[in-house]
Amino acid sequence: MWPLTWEAPHARCYSLDLGERAIALVEGGRSRCGSAIDDFGLVLCSDRQFLGKAGQEGARLDAGRARGLVVGFGRRRTGLATYGYWKTTTFLAGLRRDAIIAHDGHASLDYKRKAGLILPTGARRVRILRERRYRRTPLSATMLRDRVRLASVSAARAAGAFARGAAAPYHLMTSMAIAPPERLRIAPPDLRTTDSTVADQIYAGYFSFEGKTVQARGVSPFLATAPSEGWRRSLAGFSWLRHLQAFDKKVALANAQALVADFLSLPKLPPDDPAMEPAVVARRLLSFLSQSPTLLDGGDADFYDAFMLALARNARLLWRALAGGGARGADRLFCAIALAEFAVCADTGRKIAPHVSRALSTELDRQILIDGGHVSRNPQVAVDLLLDLLPLRQVIAARGLQAPPAVLRAIDRMMPMLRMLQHGDGSLAVFNGMGATALDRLASALAHEDSRGAPPVNAPYAGYQRMEAGDALVIVDAGGPPPFEFSNSAHAGCLSFEFSIGIERVIVNCGAASAPHLDARELARATAAHSTLVVGDRSSARIAPQSAPRRRAGRILAGPRNAEVERRRFEGGTTLILSHDGYARDFGLIHARELSLTADGAVLLGVDRLLASEGVRQAEASDFAVRFHIHPRVRVAPRADGAIELNLANGDIVVFEAQGLTPEVEDSIFFAAPGGARKCAQIVLRGTAAAGAEIAWSFRRRAGEQVPPDDQV
Repeated sequence: MWPLTWEAPHARCYSLDLGERAIALVEGGRSRCGSAIDDFGLVLCSDRQFLGKAGQEGARLDAGRARGLVVGFGRRRTGLATYGYWKTTTFLAGLRRDAIIAHDGHASLDYKRKAGLILPTGARRVRILRERRYRRTPLSATMLRDRVRLASVSAARAAGAFARGAAAPYHLMTSMAIAPPERLRIAPPDLRTTDSTVADQIYAGYFSFEGKTVQARGVSPFLATAPSEGWRRSLAGFSWLRHLQAFDKKVALANAQALVADFLSLPKLPPDDPAMEPAVVARRLLSFLSQSPTLLDGGDADFYDAFMLALARNARLLWRALAGGGARGADRLFCAIALAEFAVCADTGRKIAPHVSRALSTELDRQILIDGGHVSRNPQVAVDLLLDLLPLRQVIAARGLQAPPAVLRAIDRMMPMLRMLQHGDGSLAVFNGMGATALDRLASALAHEDSRGAPPVNAPYAGYQRMEAGDALVIVDAGGPPPFEFSNSAHAGCLSFEFSIGIERVIVNCGAASAPHLDARELARATAAHSTLVVGDRSSARIAPQSAPRRRAGRILAGPRNAEVERRRFEGGTTLILSHDGYARDFGLIHARELSLTADGAVLLGVDRLLASEGVRQAEASDFAVRFHIHPRVRVAPRADGAIELNLANGDIVVFEAQGLTPEVEDSIFFAAPGGARKCAQIVLRGTAAAGAEIAWSFRRRAGEQVPPDDQV
């Protein structure tokens, strides 16, 4: 409870019980209240004088126009109700998005929670318990810890922002030391495959990126109105230049030079243009370096000078982004790689080479975990990093230079990690931002692995587990959310798993939404889009919406703090015992899951339990749902005895059974299909969420006749 003092000799104080929390309502008298508000916002309305101050700075509310009380649950977020309608509204991007609205002094209060916005509608009643004087309530240990943690984070960010601002002039001056090169000593290879179809489209004036297509119609595509920011990023990143090599050489040369010349002739781009984002600048520098033999072949002196100047300008932008904090998360590592390639390839890169090498090593040690996973826990980030680190290693070796040990160490660690997450069909498990696997890119990266042994089965730092028996494979997400800085693509899928038999995927997660379905991105990140247990239709992690402020948009605000895993081997197979506390704060429950795969791979057994969390009072009764999303290639056939048959494309049949519950079959969607989102099914088990709840289920395999799948994915 917040500390509250007032001068109101005729005031009355009511205690309103909301289950987990209590609030105070003061009314009556010509009171004037001064309140120190932290987690709660309070507006006191009795007559035409200002009685309270909202928890948000500057949001002074006129109590004389109000006919009620608004208490916003969140971080300094409140609103003002007038005759049951909103007079002032603030978006709620805090940890909680609840509110109480009292109309005209009535004892019954309307209540509704809606993401992002409070609406004055609802049907939930809040009862006045008793009339009493307000008594100060001490902070709980949990609230105190949260406040201390948030205060320390805010202080650290403020200190970092001040330091970066103070050092900005210095970094600007040092970046100007990066001179345009007179020549390039070497050009790094591009390991990404080429597609002649894309080259044909570009030659015809069609630029298709991120699910959007623009027809240039004889004008520069860089002057066209971008249909989306993603399209603009892909266009300005120039990764598509490699496809022109698959076209006729003379035509490709002229087309590539003309397009690059169009971009170089543009006036200075504004800082908020997506083309100026550090990750896009890094991709553009890498593309220019790798395609420089084609671009500079036969070019005139003016184009040559403009191209070299563009390389230096891009390098300066990346230098300032790294030094000044403009690049964040995984983008910092891509910026460091691009700068390192420039330092190796350009004849003027010798001056910055030692500094860039240190920056690259620092980022690699910070972002590549001991077991080879990336700190973001996104497999796609690891693939993209390898496709850039491997060419860097090659050009360093070709020039006879010593590669930083951190580069060699990171490559050696990341290769086995990718194979750990690989299914029998070659695709990667869809966890934490992974979408459809580009098999050609993955194969190009893994082809450079020096020594190949059995894939690891335990990645405790990355938070993944693997069980394999025969041709059956289970991959489990056994980790909590990544650090805030790297959580913009992470999902709330703790303890979810994927199950495959040979090349046939059986149980999957929905995966990350691709460009044509970005409106479903938040849906795909929810716990319900994963093969795990969901309590109260809430996710185990709270994810900020994309409409939140830029530095918070899409980040994970809170999630499981303790994700535990124990691996046991026995003669009949392997067992994983897992748990997480993502539902402890809201429901006072711990989700525990036990997965067992028999030695022959014929049976996968599972048990999901809900345990009481120590020191947390259990919330009101709710429901749970255990979801198993089925791959689109699998046919689902419910049986009369309550079991469900899963008919695989290779003819095998997997029978799903649950003890004590009748499984339901519902529609689902698989975002990670190569051709785009596909409709699929999911098996759902429902029950009452309470401490001690337990549900056992199994997948048993038996041979059958081969049948063609409904959809080829």
